[in-house]
Amino acid sequence: MDAEALFTDDEIARLIPQRAPIVMLDTFFDGNDMEAHTGLTVRYENLFCENGRLTEPGLIEHIAQSGSAQAGYKAYRRQQAAPMGFIGEIKKFRVKRLPVVGEELKTYVRVISEIFNFSLIEAEVASGDETIASCQMKIFVQK
Repeated sequence: MDAEALFTDDEIARLIPQRAPIVMLDTFFDGNDMEAHTGLTVRYENLFCENGRLTEPGLIEHIAQSGSAQAGYKAYRRQQAAPMGFIGEIKKFRVKRLPVVGEELKTYVRVISEIFNFSLIEAEVASGDETIASCQMKIFVQK
């Protein structure tokens, strides 16, 4: 994954409809019509942090927003507004461990299929060389 990011911090708002305090991305590294690489530095003040760790719901929301950022980047390249999306289903959610405050997460999402307004993505969340979470997620995109 490239060290140079295409979007960071407040620029992420161009790609996703979420706003503070619920934004769960701080970096969009790269992407195309079928995949994206995103990042999140876990911060103590994160709404989904408890006892110095990002919770499972936080990981799920981070994955969902990574998928949203992929769709938003696709729209951005077509000079369209970022679409609104909703989690429809989560399958095969696996967590090896919860990340701690200060960890930098790198997430890879890939679109497996798109049918009507639904996208099925698979995602992998890593810290360094270690995969810490993964899942498949069905996302309904409001058009």
